[in-house]
Amino acid sequence: MGRLGGMDSRAIGIFDSGFGGLTIVRALVDLVPNESLVYLGDSARYPYGSRPSSEVISFSHQIAQYLVSAYDIKMMIVACNTASAVALDSLTQRFRVPVVGVIGPGARSAIRASQSGRLGVIGTVGTIASGAYQNAIGSIDPSIELTCAACPGFVEFVEAGETDSEQVMVLAARLLHPVSSAKVDTLLLGCTHYPFLARTIQNVVGRDVVLVSSAEETAFEVKEILEKTSLSAPIEAKGEYLFLTTGDPERFQELGHRLLGPELNGAKKVDLTGDKR
Repeated sequence: MGRLGGMDSRAIGIFDSGFGGLTIVRALVDLVPNESLVYLGDSARYPYGSRPSSEVISFSHQIAQYLVSAYDIKMMIVACNTASAVALDSLTQRFRVPVVGVIGPGARSAIRASQSGRLGVIGTVGTIASGAYQNAIGSIDPSIELTCAACPGFVEFVEAGETDSEQVMVLAARLLHPVSSAKVDTLLLGCTHYPFLARTIQNVVGRDVVLVSSAEETAFEVKEILEKTSLSAPIEAKGEYLFLTTGDPERFQELGHRLLGPELNGAKKVDLTGDKR
C-alpha cells in the first residue's frame, strides 16, 4: 500500500482501550469501503478510565508510535474517549499524520442537532469526570444548558451481549434519570460502546430526544478530511482490515465479531514492548 497520483492507499490507524472503537470501524466500513483500516485494541490494559492521565498518555503514545512505525498509517483515530480527553493534543503535536479524536466531532454534532439548547451527555465515569465533553461544548457554545450523567455498567452489558434485557432497561432508567428530568432534546452518546444500547436508551429518554453517536460523527469527520485532502484511497480500491489486540486474540475475535460483523474474522496478538510485524 502506498501513494499514487494524488491517491493514498495506506491504512487508517484506529486504537482504543478495548472493543468500543469497533463502532467507528463499522461506520467507516460503510462510509468509505475503499479505505483500509488497522485497529488496535489495548485490551490487556483495559479499561483506561480508572488509570491516571499520565499513564493513559504514555499508553496512547506507545500505541500511536507502533501504528506509525509498523504500518505507516496515513491517519490516526483515537477511538477511546479517555485517551481523546487527555492525550489528543500531545499526539497531534508529536505525529505528522492527522489525528482525530471522538470528543470534538460528537460535541459539534450534538450542538447542531439541539433545537432547545438543552443538551445531555452520557459516558463512563472517567469520561464524565474528566470534563472533556463539558469543556468542548462550553468552548463552542457557552449558552448550552448541559446535563451530564455517568453510566457505570453500560459497557459491561454491551460486552456481555445484553443490550435489551430487562436488567439493562432498569439500569438505564435509573442512570438516565438526570437527563430525562432536564428535558434535553438531544443526547450525546459519549462512549463508543453506547450505540449498541441505542434502542434501550431511546426507549428510556423518549422518541423526541435525538441521539447523537460520537462514534458515527467521528467517522463522518474522517470521511470529510479524506475528501478535502490527498489522503483518499482510490475509489475502486477494496479496503483491507487488520485487527490487533494486546490481550487474548480468541476473546477479541469472538466478541469483536459479534459487535462488528463478518469483517472481523481474525485478530493478531501484539506485544507493544517489542513486537514487530
